[in-house]
Amino acid sequence: KDNTFTDRLWGRFPLYTAAAYYHFIKGGRVQHLIHNLKYNNKPEVGYIIGLKYGEILKESPLYKDIDSIIPVPLHPKRERQRGYNQSDAFAEGLSESMNIPFYKKILIRTQSTATQTKKSRLERLENVGSAFQLKHSERLQGKNILIVDDVLTTGATLESCALKMLEIPDVRISLATIGIAER
Repeated sequence: KDNTFTDRLWGRFPLYTAAAYYHFIKGGRVQHLIHNLKYNNKPEVGYIIGLKYGEILKESPLYKDIDSIIPVPLHPKRERQRGYNQSDAFAEGLSESMNIPFYKKILIRTQSTATQTKKSRLERLENVGSAFQLKHSERLQGKNILIVDDVLTTGATLESCALKMLEIPDVRISLATIGIAER
């Protein structure tokens, strides 16, 4: 329940648990995987990792009562440019292996934000602070939600998403990513 991931987000919002499948090290194999997923038109990378990681998560008591999976959304313009959302691919694989529905259209990104890769934690939080909105969120009231993304760096994007999802009455938030970046 407590780990490097949860420690990085400690005190920022009510978080049940969080986990990452891989350690992300600059120049390493996981960076290569994520780069292929995001920039080389390889959504199947995210899907396959989601399938494998879902098999592990569904055996954990911490993830047994997840009701819904919510991928971190891209702004529609960026998704059109890329052709897909890498977090959707990961969520789809998790959904299939864990037998839990995922919803792409409840949490939406309404603001196009600059890339986060060269920003500090505070700059990242300011960059995405009001970038997300909810649509038709009543179906998630009272649910245990798993928000998923590709990589945890500072946690600013996941924090913004979680804070928006916490506007839904009586939800519990857990997180999962493909990788967690070294500090």
